[in-house]
Parts: sequence; C-alpha cells; structure tokens
Amino acid sequence: MRVISTLRSVLRFRKFEWNPVTRRLQTAASISDLRAKAKRRLPGGVFDYIDGAAEDEVTLRRNSEAYGAVEFRPRVFRDVSNISLQSKLFGRDLSFPLILAPTGFGRIADSQGELAVARSADRAGIPYTLSTLGTRSIEEIAEVSSGRKWFQVYVWRDRELVREMLERAIAADYEGIMITVDTAVLGRRERDVRQGFTLPPKIGVGTIIDGMLHPGWTWDFVTSDPISFANVKGKGVGDGSDPVTLSDYINSQFDPSLSWSDVEWFRSIWKGPIIIKGIQTVEDAKIASDLNLEGIALSNHGGRQLDGAPAPFELLESVVQAVGGEIEIICDGGVRRGSDIAKAIALGANACMAGRAYLYGLGAGGERGVDHALLHLREGLERTMALAGASSLAELTPDLVRMRRD
Repeated sequence: MRVISTLRSVLRFRKFEWNPVTRRLQTAASISDLRAKAKRRLPGGVFDYIDGAAEDEVTLRRNSEAYGAVEFRPRVFRDVSNISLQSKLFGRDLSFPLILAPTGFGRIADSQGELAVARSADRAGIPYTLSTLGTRSIEEIAEVSSGRKWFQVYVWRDRELVREMLERAIAADYEGIMITVDTAVLGRRERDVRQGFTLPPKIGVGTIIDGMLHPGWTWDFVTSDPISFANVKGKGVGDGSDPVTLSDYINSQFDPSLSWSDVEWFRSIWKGPIIIKGIQTVEDAKIASDLNLEGIALSNHGGRQLDGAPAPFELLESVVQAVGGEIEIICDGGVRRGSDIAKAIALGANACMAGRAYLYGLGAGGERGVDHALLHLREGLERTMALAGASSLAELTPDLVRMRRD
C-alpha cells in the first residue's frame, strides 16, 4: 500500500485536451515547432508554397543562419526587474519592434487568411502589412482591425489601377505603403514547379489524395468562399479566381520598368510614410535616403527571388553606418526567435519584419496559431533582454553583440 501511496503522490495524469487546435499549439515551443505542425496539417503543395524559396534555397537558409553567426556579450549586475519593449516607428508607438510582412494568398493556409493575421497584429500592438495579392481586400482588413495597417504595393502595368488601390487605402485609413521592388520577374521557385502548384490549387487526382490525407484543411477549404486576389477582383487584370501560376501572373501584370523616378509619382498620391521593400545594397539604401523616403526594408523576399542575394541581417550593420538616423531601417528575413530581433535592434535596426513565422502559426492553428507565434517572439525578446542585461531597447547597443569566433 505504501508503494501505491507513493506512486499517487508523484503521478499526475494530464487531462486530455479535446480541442484539436489547443492540443496542437500547447506542444509548440518554437516557430520551428509551428512549422512542423503546419507541415503535417497542410497539403504538400500548400506547405511548399509557404515554406519554399528560389532555386537551391541557399538564401532562404542563410537568412536565418546569419543570426546564429552573432553572439551576445551579456552584462551582469544590471537592474532588469522592469523590461520595456516599447519603441517608435514613423513617430508612432510599437508594443515591440516587429512588423508583420506582406504575404500573398493567405487563405490557402486558413480560411480566415489575412483577417486572422490583421486581428492578431492589432491585439499585439504591431503593424500589419496587407499584400496587393492578398485574399482579403483593403476594406475587409479595415473592418476587423483598428490597429496600424500598411499596404504593400506591387506595381501593375496599369498605373490607374495602382492609383485606385492607393486611394482605397487612404480612404480606409492605412498608415503607410510598402513598395516591393525586387519582382521585375518572378524567381524560379522550384518546389512550386515540382508540385505543379497554382493559385488557387487545381483539383486533380493528386490534389484529392492530398486532401484526403489532410481532412481538417480540406474541410476548411471547401466550405469557404472561393479564393481570389481580393484587391483586384473584377478589375480586368486577372483576379486569381481561375488557377494561375504565379510566374505567369507576375510576368504578365507587373511593370518591370519601375525605377527610382517613379517615387515622385507615388508621393503625388500618398502623403504618409513610404517604405521601399527589397533594398539589398548600401548604394540603394543611400539613394532611398537621398530621396527623403521614410523607410527601407532590407529584404530579399524571403529568399524567393534571387538565390544568392545577401542575407538582410548581414547587410544591416553597413547600411546603418551609411544611413542610420536618416531613414527608418527594417530588417526583413529569417526571424524565428525574439533573440533574432534583439540582435537586429542592437546593430541599429528600427524594427524587424517577419512573414513565414506567422504563416506557420496560421497554418498550424489559424488565428490562435498567429497569436501563439507573436507571443513566442515577444516573450523571447523580453527574456533575451533580461539575460543580456538590457532593460530597454535603447540599451540594446552594438557592444552587447559580436561575431562568433569559431
């Protein structure tokens, strides 16, 4: 009897969690875990669209690996009893220095798509950027979020259509625009080629089998409204309601003649902050600063365009030395932990931007999965600051980090 009594004192059976989303998320300790859970829940073609990148995916890997090449120099005997993550971007408060990057076709991960992400960003107190190729419209996002909203601009050959979208964003109280400049043509995304992936996915034998193997995603997909590019629906440029390969779509609709001279045209319409996304050299960062643009996003499109492009984090220090203090600098690409954000801020970034990190959450658990991802990044940043000896973002300075000496 004593053995039984002893066992009772040490054994506790965990109560079974009946909600499948809660069950899935409660064992996700990292963004990597969310990725693994999204991979199990989503059909192969859908997951590869979210997860994949260009050609050999060298740049995709280097985006994240770059953070690992830098280590902290923790300081001790510093009062870290109160950690503040507050910062400002374009003169407005951020609850912590992260922006949610624009990602196209969000509803293939979850039927709520961009609506779920915008609501989550609003709760977290950080900006959400809606893609031109979003599956929820400018107005739909504004209806569900009173938080900071930016609109990402892909420049169509039809500039009047671009003007119309900008005017809609102004009317819906969007704060800034993010002009993406690295898609003159689409990078060769070979996972999509192998899968024969289209937007929306074509229905075939392989799709049906894949759908049967992922019943949760399939039921969500087939019981929701048809997916299309909501911001250009009915505009005569192709709205994605019929299956289209992204390469054909971009090569036929996007304007490859976009140049620095077009900034003046955008400024004639948009009076708020303009951010250029896709800066990959110090020279272009200087041009953006000389044109008095408000912000730049150091970005290689998540490794989805030019394989072999520089990792944004590796580029950050030299750009900060060249234009820091003259223009807001956002480091986009490879963020998987709060410690990554801390390293970028220490080297002079005003904020980081992440896309895949929240998409893995969306794929794993819908809106609650996005909440989970954002909380993980926020808590990771706060914990890192405490352990490194910084009680505020201002105390995250270059002397707290250094290149590893392997």
